[in-house]
Amino acid sequence: MQHTTYQLAAATADKNLELVLKVLPTIVVILAASAVCGRLALLVKQPRVLGEMIAGVLLGPTLFGALFPAAQKAIFAPEVKPILYVLSTIGLTVFMFLVGAGLDHGGGTAKKDTKNAAVLAAAGILPSLLLGAGVGYVLHDRFSRPGVSPFEFALFLGGALSITAFPMLARILYERRLENSRLGRMSLLGASVDDAAAWCFLAVLSAMHSGSGAMAALRTIGLTAVFVGVMLTAVARMLRPMGAQVERSGRFGFDQMYVVIGIVLLAGLFTDYIGIYSVFGGFVAGLSMPRNAAFREALHSRMMDLTSVLLLPVFFTFSGLNTELGGLAGWGMIGPFLAVLAAGFIGKYVGCAAAMRGIGFSWRESWAVGGLMNARGLMILLFINIGLAQGMITKEVFSMLVLVAVITTAGAVPLYRWALPERLERHMLPIVRQPVPAQPEPSPLDPRPTSASL
Repeated sequence: MQHTTYQLAAATADKNLELVLKVLPTIVVILAASAVCGRLALLVKQPRVLGEMIAGVLLGPTLFGALFPAAQKAIFAPEVKPILYVLSTIGLTVFMFLVGAGLDHGGGTAKKDTKNAAVLAAAGILPSLLLGAGVGYVLHDRFSRPGVSPFEFALFLGGALSITAFPMLARILYERRLENSRLGRMSLLGASVDDAAAWCFLAVLSAMHSGSGAMAALRTIGLTAVFVGVMLTAVARMLRPMGAQVERSGRFGFDQMYVVIGIVLLAGLFTDYIGIYSVFGGFVAGLSMPRNAAFREALHSRMMDLTSVLLLPVFFTFSGLNTELGGLAGWGMIGPFLAVLAAGFIGKYVGCAAAMRGIGFSWRESWAVGGLMNARGLMILLFINIGLAQGMITKEVFSMLVLVAVITTAGAVPLYRWALPERLERHMLPIVRQPVPAQPEPSPLDPRPTSASL
């Protein structure tokens, strides 16, 4: 017995082993909370991803940290958080890569869909930006930090409200198998433009706040445009032979996997380096992949389930660890909060619906897309965490925007269902979805995730 105890003590003296013994229980807690909250979300007819998002917030200081501070501190020890950050970044980048790789470009309607997506993106950004900036200008004297000008504070609030939760929107569409419907494709493309513009906007605000000047912001925007151009032309052409080989042989081996994973991580690294979050690097890398059906199915069947079940809950939890809702205590916060919520909701929902109606869609389809684009999820949390860390907003404003994220995301699917009930959705999907190529044998693995896998 003494010998066994001595061995254990000697083993735990290894710092790397100590870290493993801390990280693995943390991941188990995250997966358990995500599984329970995800199942509860499904029971109330919400997407599983909303439950996972709420699980991340509950594991942070708002609930778990408030009720069991010692346990929360032990499970999410300071040395564990950097590991969670790395895992969450990889998970989100890979997931958005899979979304981009699986996105059907729509064949002959691709150019028209891209034009419509650009209109949708503009309608999703400008109204929310203007309304949010107006509310921010009014609230500046009460909620701004010293040294932050009314102009800067107003632009930050407007920029935060202009975000669409691109990863969360993708998860909602995948859960309903809408990712390749015409509305799904346009929503994803519009949301990707929305968020890319929002991060460029944040780069400009950060440059203004830090005093580094407009050149730093212009450099980020210019490098982003160059990156997208290179990935969608040169890299896409280089990868076409690999797609053809997988189509011919029916095999997606380790050699191809090394190439794909390397491209995804390098794309995420580059976009992080130039100041745009790595999620967009992953998505653009996915768009550059071969469009062969066999290639896309192989990617999804091998990578989607593990990414969705293991890595994405870590992302939600890491973001939730930085979320504190205690700043909303007191009746005096209700009016400002409702003003912020109304600006964000009306700007996205009405703006996107009006744009869709203007380009020829029915009112039902238009309101459905408006509801989906109104989801903000944890992308806004990433945005405002940066603002909080850089001293652009207070904890009170941060807390308001966290609740805006939860409420608008929770309303996305009900608003969609109200506009397009299942009977209408079933009638619409066979028309807008691309036909699946016939296969000699059914694949044992469905390349798209089901509600259970997500």
